[in-house]
Amino acid sequence: MEALDQEGEEKDRNFVTALARGLEILRCFGENDRTLTNSEIADRTGLPKATISRLTHTLCELDYLAADSRAGTYRLSAGVLQLGFSMLAGMDIGERARQEMQALRDGPNSYITVALAEQHQLDAVYLATSNSREGVTLAIRVGSRLPIFHSAIGRAILVGMTEQERERVFDIARARGAETEAEGRAQLAEALAEFEEKGFCTGYGTWLSDVNGIAVPVHSLGGGLTYGLNVGGPSFRVKKKQLETVYGPMLIKAAETLSARG
Repeated sequence: MEALDQEGEEKDRNFVTALARGLEILRCFGENDRTLTNSEIADRTGLPKATISRLTHTLCELDYLAADSRAGTYRLSAGVLQLGFSMLAGMDIGERARQEMQALRDGPNSYITVALAEQHQLDAVYLATSNSREGVTLAIRVGSRLPIFHSAIGRAILVGMTEQERERVFDIARARGAETEAEGRAQLAEALAEFEEKGFCTGYGTWLSDVNGIAVPVHSLGGGLTYGLNVGGPSFRVKKKQLETVYGPMLIKAAETLSARG
C-alpha cells in the first residue's frame, strides 16, 4: 500500500493518502471478520503499527469503528452505514438477538415491533428489526435513525453507557449548541431515574406522537459495547399498561440473556 500511496501522490496531487489509508482499514473487515486487532490490520495493509493506531483511533472518534478496550479489538460501527458499507457482517449481536426479538414480537400483542440499535452521533441507528404481525406497522428498517435524547431506545443506550462514553455524546451535542447539550443532560437525568425505578426506559409519544415504546440497554461481552433493545407500536393498539406490566419483564429478561451471552 505504501508504494501505491507514493505512486498516487506523484500522479495526483489531489490524492489524500490519509483518507485512502482510513478507507483501506475499513476494507480490511471481510465477511467472516467480526473483530480485528491493530496488529492484524497492520498485517493486512502493510502499514506500520504506529500509523494503524492513529488511524483506528481517528475512525473510532468518528464512529466508523468501535473499540473494545478490554479485548484490544475493533469492529465496524454504525457510522459505516452512512457510507454504504455493510457493517452487519462485522458483528454478531443482531444474529444472536434474533431469537429473543422473535419471542418478543410473538408475544400477546400482534402489533408489537422489536428493534436493536446502536448510538451514532446523536442518533440511535437500527441494526436489526422484527416487524409486527399486523399490516399496520411502524415504518422501521435496518439503518433507520431515532433521536438519542428523545426516544426510548436512545435513552436506554445512554443509560447503559459509561460516564466516559456519555461525555463523548455530550461533546457532540455541545458542538450542535449549548441548548442541545443541556436538553440531552436533562433527558439523561430523567432516563436514569426512570430506569432505576422501572428497569427500562419509556417513550410515549416522545419520538412520534402516535407511537408508544419501552427499551433497555444490552451489553456485549465484558460490557465493552452498549446497544438498545426496544418494543413498541402504534399508540392506539399498544398501551402503556401492557408495555410496562407484560412486556417490561419480558424485555428485561431478554436483555439479561443477551448480555450474558454477549
